[in-house]
Amino acid sequence: MFKKILIASVLLSLPVIQANAQTTPIKEMPSGVYKLDKNHASLTWKVSHMGLSKYTARFTKIDASLEFNSKDPAKSKLTATIDPASVKTDYPDAAKKDFDKELSENDGWFNSKKFPEIKFESTKIEFTSKNKGKVHGNLTFLGKTKPTILDVTLNEAYAKMPYLQIPALGFSAKTTIKRSDFNWTNYTPMIGDEVEILIEVEFEKK
Repeated sequence: MFKKILIASVLLSLPVIQANAQTTPIKEMPSGVYKLDKNHASLTWKVSHMGLSKYTARFTKIDASLEFNSKDPAKSKLTATIDPASVKTDYPDAAKKDFDKELSENDGWFNSKKFPEIKFESTKIEFTSKNKGKVHGNLTFLGKTKPTILDVTLNEAYAKMPYLQIPALGFSAKTTIKRSDFNWTNYTPMIGDEVEILIEVEFEKK
């Protein structure tokens, strides 16, 4: 009975919370270090499979830090890391074949035992409109470091996010890399050279 009352109270309070939630212009957000909210973060990748479809998978262990500069947001700094051993494919017959482990550890794939981290470090941030921009940086993958640009959309900003009442920023980002840039060419062209990367993240200031 208590649980039902609690749930009802939360549901009834949602319209009030939403009505009082005030978004904040990006230049009015507090400066400082924002850490990734891992409960609301995802990184999905897609690659052509014989031109028939885009094979889609994800990494489940990602981390990131945003050093936000409200006086000059373009001078903010982004650092992100990915654990390649966390690849998830939803392979349909995992009991017979651990395809995730094969992708993670095989030296023709992510080779995670030799290269246990994928890293991105920003070098420049530019705004192309009010809520869109490009994050230039260096991507280190399979022992190679290459310049990479993320196309980023600022979804929303709160000086006081609903519920937690702390500063929070939310972004969507995408980029495309070439496997060949990182000397990763196995099964080309049956498996495409270009890999599309889709990112959804929220950052919170602690």
